[in-house]
Amino acid sequence: MSLFNALGGGVWTAVIFIIALSVIVAIHEYGHYIVGRWSGIHADVFSLGFGPVIFARTDKHGTQWQIALLPLGGFVKFAGDADAASAGKDDEAFEGLNEAELRRTMHGAPLWARAATVAAGPMFNFALSIIVFFVFFMFSGKAVDPVTVGEIRAYPQAETSLLVGDQIRKINDQTPPEDAVGYRTFIDALPKDSLLPYTVGRGDEEIIVMAPHPSPPAVSMVAARSAARTAGMQIDDVITAVDGQPVASFDQMRDIILASEGQPVVLDVWRGGETLQVTLSARERDHQLADGSFEKRWQIGLSGGVLFTPAREGAGIWESASGAVQQTWAIISGSLEGLYHIFFGTISTCNLNGPVGMAQNVSAFAEAGIADFIRFIALLSTAVGLLNLFPIPVLDGGHLVFFAWEAVTGKPPSDKALRILMSIGLTVMLLVMTFALGNDLLCK
Repeated sequence: MSLFNALGGGVWTAVIFIIALSVIVAIHEYGHYIVGRWSGIHADVFSLGFGPVIFARTDKHGTQWQIALLPLGGFVKFAGDADAASAGKDDEAFEGLNEAELRRTMHGAPLWARAATVAAGPMFNFALSIIVFFVFFMFSGKAVDPVTVGEIRAYPQAETSLLVGDQIRKINDQTPPEDAVGYRTFIDALPKDSLLPYTVGRGDEEIIVMAPHPSPPAVSMVAARSAARTAGMQIDDVITAVDGQPVASFDQMRDIILASEGQPVVLDVWRGGETLQVTLSARERDHQLADGSFEKRWQIGLSGGVLFTPAREGAGIWESASGAVQQTWAIISGSLEGLYHIFFGTISTCNLNGPVGMAQNVSAFAEAGIADFIRFIALLSTAVGLLNLFPIPVLDGGHLVFFAWEAVTGKPPSDKALRILMSIGLTVMLLVMTFALGNDLLCK
C-alpha cells in the first residue's frame, strides 16, 4: 500500500508536502545552526515555521528551539541579528558589548565564520541527498549481472513461463546491453507482440520460454497535473487497449497516444481484477531528448511498469558514495539546464512549479511508495540547496556575495546599501513566487 493511500489522499496532499518540506528546512537550518555554533556564533532562536509560536524550549546553550504555526519554512536568528534573515544588525543589541561578546554575534564574527555558517545550509541539503542516495545504493545496489528475474509482476495479460531466478540472456534473439541508455534503445526496438521468445539460463540449462514484452502497458506512476491524474488513473492500472486496439507494451500505447495529437482516446483499463474504460486527452509537454534538446510531445502523464524486477545486490561503499554524488550532481546540473531553457524560451514557463505544483509532485511520489517518497525528498533537498545558492539578496547566495565583496574591499556593504539590496531581492523572490503560483493555477 502506498503512503498516500495509507493516509487517505485529499487534504493529506498538503500534509505530505509539509512533512517533506519540514524535513528539508530542518536540515538546512540545522546546517546554519551547528556550523555557526562550531564557529563560535551564538544562535538565539532556531525556528521551524513562521508566525505565532506553538512550542518552545531553551537548551543549555541558550538557544530557543521552537515550532511556529505556519510550517512553510524556518530560520535561525543569530546573536546580533536584527531579523530572521540576518539582513542587518540590531544596533541596540551591540551597545556595551565587550570583544568576547561581540565575537559571539553574527556581525562581529570573522569573515570565515560568517561565510561558513551561511554556506552550511545549502551544503547540508546536498549532504542529505547524498546520504539518502548512498543508503539506497548500499542496500538496493545494482542489478545482478547477468540480468536475473527477481520478482514477476502480476498483470492480466502477462501469463509467462519465466521463473524467479531465470537469467535473461536474450530477448527475441537479441542480447540485452548492460548500460541503461543502450537497454532503453533495446527495449524500444523489440517487436510489440503479445509474446516474445526469451532465452534464459535456468539451473544448468539454457532454454527458450515465451513471455510478454518486458515493458508492459502497466502504470508505475501517475504524474501530477496530468491528463491521467485528472481522469483518475491509478498506480498498478494496466492498459489493455487504446481505442479498441490491443496493446502489448507501454511503448505501443505511447505511440498511439502520440498519434492522437490531443484528441480524446478511450483506454481499456484492468484494475484489481475488473475492467473499466477511461477517456482522456493527451496534453502537449516539453520532452527532453537524449542529446539534451527538447521537442513537444503529446503525453498523458503515465510512467510504465516492468514485467519483472531484476534481482539486485548491494554495492560497495566507494561505488555507493560515487553513485550518490553523481546522482546529486545530475539533479543540480539538470535543474540549472531546465532554468536556462525556461529563461531563453526553449521550453514552456509552465515547467516552473510553485508551492501547489510541488505539493502535487510530492503526493504523486508518495503514491508510488515510501521509497519513492524518500527519494523525492532527496531530490527536493538538492533543489532547495541550489536555489539558496543563487546570488539574490535574502538568499544564502546573496549573503555569500556580500561576504565576497567584503573580502575584496576589506569592508562590508553599508547598512543603507544592504537595506536597498535586500528589498530588491525580496521583491524579486516575491515576483518569482507569484509567477510560479500562477503557473500552478493556470497551467494544465
